[in-house]
Amino acid sequence: MAIFSKSFDEPDERRTPDKTRVDVVKLPGASVARVTFQPGWRWSECIRPVIGGDSCQVRHVGTLLSGEMEIVHDDGSKANLVPGIAYVIEPGHDAWVVGNDPAVSLEFESLAAETYAKA
Repeated sequence: MAIFSKSFDEPDERRTPDKTRVDVVKLPGASVARVTFQPGWRWSECIRPVIGGDSCQVRHVGTLLSGEMEIVHDDGSKANLVPGIAYVIEPGHDAWVVGNDPAVSLEFESLAAETYAKA
């Protein structure tokens, strides 16, 4: 058996769209991302210009470590994320940082980690 570990401080890939930092570590069979959203971040303003579309079409599975976020799906359903909340966010949503603190999340869905905010 083997143990694999990597540090988000030395990621395999880093993406930095407006008010966003995505640090990706690639492990055998899985990729994980630490995403930092700065105050004022909103998907429709910061990520849409990079990838296009009317709403985020990525499925997110993760947890919020700090800060606060609001999620609104295309159907109008809403969720408020605070630290310690684990989440699954299905495609078709907008999201934004609430308040004046950065929101930091870990994304465990490999496809999301590998593709989120990537041109």
